[in-house]
Amino acid sequence: METEKTEVGMLREFIPILDRFSRKEVFFMSFLSIFLIWGCVGLIFQVVYGHIVTGMRDNVMWGIFISNFIFFMGLGYSGAVISAVFRLFRVKWAIPLVRMVEIITVISILIGPVYVLLCMGRLDRLQHLITDGRIQSPIYWDFLAINTFIIGSVIFLYVTSIRDFALLRDNSNLLKIGKFRKKLYKILSLNFKNKPAQIKYLKQAINIISTIIIPIAIILSTILSWIFGMTLRPGWHSTIFGPYFVFASIYSGTGLLIILMFIFRKIYKLEKYIEEKHFKYVSIILMILGAFYGYLTFTEYLTGWYGSESWELELIFKFFTPTFYGILFFCSSLFGIIIPIIVAAIPKLRTIRNVTIIGVFVVVSLWIKRYILIIPTLETPLLPIQDTRPEYITYSPTWVELSMVAGGFALFITLFIIISKFMPIISVAEVSEAIDNENLNQSKIL
Repeated sequence: METEKTEVGMLREFIPILDRFSRKEVFFMSFLSIFLIWGCVGLIFQVVYGHIVTGMRDNVMWGIFISNFIFFMGLGYSGAVISAVFRLFRVKWAIPLVRMVEIITVISILIGPVYVLLCMGRLDRLQHLITDGRIQSPIYWDFLAINTFIIGSVIFLYVTSIRDFALLRDNSNLLKIGKFRKKLYKILSLNFKNKPAQIKYLKQAINIISTIIIPIAIILSTILSWIFGMTLRPGWHSTIFGPYFVFASIYSGTGLLIILMFIFRKIYKLEKYIEEKHFKYVSIILMILGAFYGYLTFTEYLTGWYGSESWELELIFKFFTPTFYGILFFCSSLFGIIIPIIVAAIPKLRTIRNVTIIGVFVVVSLWIKRYILIIPTLETPLLPIQDTRPEYITYSPTWVELSMVAGGFALFITLFIIISKFMPIISVAEVSEAIDNENLNQSKIL
């Protein structure tokens, strides 16, 4: 009974967020719509004129689309792992954060595969992946893996949200919403009555799904790395690409979580639930992941350099030469590894502002890393190419590609805002239960 009062009281704080769009939100959504429309124009242009309007050619057949694909898939895998770990180990301070990372998972895993489709020349033959797929192909493994994970991540978010759907169903009179939305809450709540037995079985189901989804996310991230690691190209043919992709994914997802914590805390006045300690704790996790990621990055290039193969050395030369990719490589290493570790390692520097800044550094740097993972390798052929125009050897994204990349990021933010209007961005039922348990423990001590 006490828990129900706490839930309703906390839900009232989220009512302004759930039942209306503020003027700032409308303005921001209008701003995002510009990029969405720009992305649609680019898509139409590509469909009408073909891939000639992109920077991709026979030599560099993958471009910024695949960079975005790897980036979003990494965010999706990381969100699942982070949330599942928090839940399995019952990390109490992380309870207000789990809903955010679960939403990151679902949105990212839906947007990421779209960029593979944009990179394909014959979308009318997409059904052949199902009817004529070759199990020997790592790309076919990825196709199966992505579809499996989409289903799993949606189920994971749904099961962890049932208690809040029931709360919204029972208190729909407090919200200014239509009949359709009220009916939808009733359907999604699955007749959940907040009874002790129901709560017990629901928690068991969440623990089971969490246990399953961690190895699935790690395996699928590894399968994604095999698309590169199982080739003989320089920079890709590496035995450490599996763990490298896993840590890079979780690292970038942690950085994005920090950014979202700051934004929602600031805009929706959630200082009561997302406290300074959350930024400090997550920054420590970021530091540990950054150390592992930095170690794997160092190992990747050290072994390539020590092998002294001419093809590999040619690629490494491009990474350390400013006229090629030296600036991007230096910036991604400095702002993506060194600075975040230093800031997170020094307690005095772990302020909300500084932690948010290094979160931005990590996300941007990891996207740059995905870009320089793909393009320089494809621009480094094993055999010399003569009498070929430079634009067929080197790669530069065109406005068409940039429009759809910008549209993808705008779509991610738009979907996050829409979902935050459909359900509380913080799990009201779980946070209320944690508050009541803490108050109960304190009263016992007194």
